[in-house]
Amino acid sequence: MVTSVQLYLGLLLAVALERGVELVLSARNAGLARARGGVETGQGHYPVMALFHGAFLVACALEVVLLHRPFPGAVGWVALAVVLASQTLRYWAIATLGWRWNTRIVVVPGAAPVTGGPYRFVRHPNYVAVIAEMLALPLVHGAWLTALVFSLGNAWLLRVRIRAEERALGQPWEQAFAGRPRFVPGGHGGH
Repeated sequence: MVTSVQLYLGLLLAVALERGVELVLSARNAGLARARGGVETGQGHYPVMALFHGAFLVACALEVVLLHRPFPGAVGWVALAVVLASQTLRYWAIATLGWRWNTRIVVVPGAAPVTGGPYRFVRHPNYVAVIAEMLALPLVHGAWLTALVFSLGNAWLLRVRIRAEERALGQPWEQAFAGRPRFVPGGHGGH
């Protein structure tokens, strides 16, 4: 009989494989952006971000296995629904950006800002997905320490990342998104 821990580890493996596919797509898209004159910035924080996201998946597994976290029932099911919703939002953002989406900050000078899809509602829908996933994925199987520690770390990392990204996107992006909230539809825009 398959246990809930085995199912959870399978979910983590599926997420890890999904991230691998995303990295391949990201590398391809970054190459396309560079071929169009794209300029990369923010390289200093990228290795930290990559290590952090890898460590997150490992921490999810270790907390559940080593601390014998039980499946939390209704909380686990709600958390799973949030994880699935965050994946839907992530892929909506990726599809909307098309060749412009990658995990690095590569900006093609003169390219018009993308304001469709989920970008109609918030400035950073992909980061909304990351925030939701970082909180919910550990909670699917009761790994509340991982959810807490990595959500706090992610808040710091996103602060650095978003500043670098918005600076790189520049004035045309700022004008296109003036008044649009960063994360919560109907929230306050700006900094």
